[in-house]
Amino acid sequence: MKHISILVPRGEVALGCIEGPHKLFSLINDFLVRMGRPPAFSLHLVGISIEPQKYHGVFAAFPDITIKDTKKTDLIIIPAINGDKKEVLELNQAFIPWMISQYKLGAELASLCVGTFLLAGTGLLHGRTCTTHWQSVNDFRKMFPDVKLIDNKIITDEHGIYTSGGANLFWNLLLYLVEKYTSREMAILASKYLIIDIDRKSQSPFILFSGQKEHEDEEILHAQEFIESHFEEKLTVDQLCNQLAIGRRSLERRFKKATSNTVTEYMQRVKIEAAKKSFETSRKNISEVMQDVGYADTKAFREVFKKFTGMSPIDYRNRYNKEMSSVMN
Repeated sequence: MKHISILVPRGEVALGCIEGPHKLFSLINDFLVRMGRPPAFSLHLVGISIEPQKYHGVFAAFPDITIKDTKKTDLIIIPAINGDKKEVLELNQAFIPWMISQYKLGAELASLCVGTFLLAGTGLLHGRTCTTHWQSVNDFRKMFPDVKLIDNKIITDEHGIYTSGGANLFWNLLLYLVEKYTSREMAILASKYLIIDIDRKSQSPFILFSGQKEHEDEEILHAQEFIESHFEEKLTVDQLCNQLAIGRRSLERRFKKATSNTVTEYMQRVKIEAAKKSFETSRKNISEVMQDVGYADTKAFREVFKKFTGMSPIDYRNRYNKEMSSVMN
């Protein structure tokens, strides 16, 4: 039987990321018992102390054991932490050495959504890959530059450390763990019971691109602003260099350092974000939108659009444009 420790952190926390894992793993136990099989999981809500933690001023979570009294566990679930991440990390520092020691003893760790910040605070993600909510990627990269963040992934799995993408995508990581610890059969059964799409692969369709501007390189800020105000043009890196009177090598190096994107990637992201908004709100066809954002090559536009959204332009329009959805139905 796997012992699962669901953390009850201090500060602002997404209560659903505590209740959800408890609900799912308890559900799997119920399924197994009804099949005449032994339960697979032993569950505990683990806190720094036994004191209940109140969230949103309304709901409370009650730890049934402390980290001091949890000598050995098999899986640690790290819920999403909200608010100021540095403050919440400080409030929960006592979890850090315990998680590190449990990992060294063989425990696995799984962070849900922005729980990745608390996981990264252990140092165990150094040089490894992870994901988190797309809206928090800039803050994460700023706080943990030595971690390889992949912002479009739903799940990462590396050396017994798991992370999940934003918001309700944590259910996909939980189902992934159910399949790993029990069977595909149990994961599918749970997904059908809870009505969750079990095999979602990317959070790309949900990402709203907002360029990283919390840096102090004024010339790069100017470059970003120029790109964003001229996205409908067929910009090139050389044109931008001439506009700003910056050498290409210097621009590329400084731009990547400041924004975590190459200049070309940034141009593409800005154009695709504009295209997404047009598909969502207008009745323009693919060619019209493509031209509006500065593309002349249909194949190139479709490839770049799919690269950043995980969907073709027409599939994206059909999913998110209300009028087009009505026509389709």
